[in-house]
Amino acid sequence: KGQMAALAGPRVVLTSLTPDHADAIRAIRATAEVAERWPDDEGFPLDDEPDATRLVVLIRDSASPDGIDPSPRGLVQYGEEDTPDYRHASIDIFLDPQIHGHGYGREVIALVAAHLIDDRGHHRITIDPAADNAAAIACYAAAGFRPVGILRQYERGPDGAFHDGLLMDLLADELIRPDS
Repeated sequence: KGQMAALAGPRVVLTSLTPDHADAIRAIRATAEVAERWPDDEGFPLDDEPDATRLVVLIRDSASPDGIDPSPRGLVQYGEEDTPDYRHASIDIFLDPQIHGHGYGREVIALVAAHLIDDRGHHRITIDPAADNAAAIACYAAAGFRPVGILRQYERGPDGAFHDGLLMDLLADELIRPDS
């Protein structure tokens, strides 16, 4: 998909993924915490999901010249189902473990969800964390996502076994928006 305008929140800025970001994103994907959930079998090619819109997570930093630390701290992507009777969007995310547990993930998810609702006209958004990923589930719930059900043996993990996923969704009026 093409480039899009940046999405800005109180503490994060989301900008289109470019080849300049690739090495930093690959390094985050290679950390043990992220690789456990996002196996990297192909070196993370930038174009392996042509129907997804991928955004790099940047953190606001008053010490940086433009107020934004240029170092990528994660990636969020969304896909859109445009068939009129099934129209919805889905989100995936991974963040640098160094910023886990500080509310950045919740802000990123809420920013993307607000964009999908306000700018793209979606009424429903889904996300599907691993069923045992309590931190991710809590993060998504804090943005308004609700559990729908277990996706049994949903995805193959790095251990080669299939693991359950949790389908969560959010209706437009359930979004808990990031502070402005």
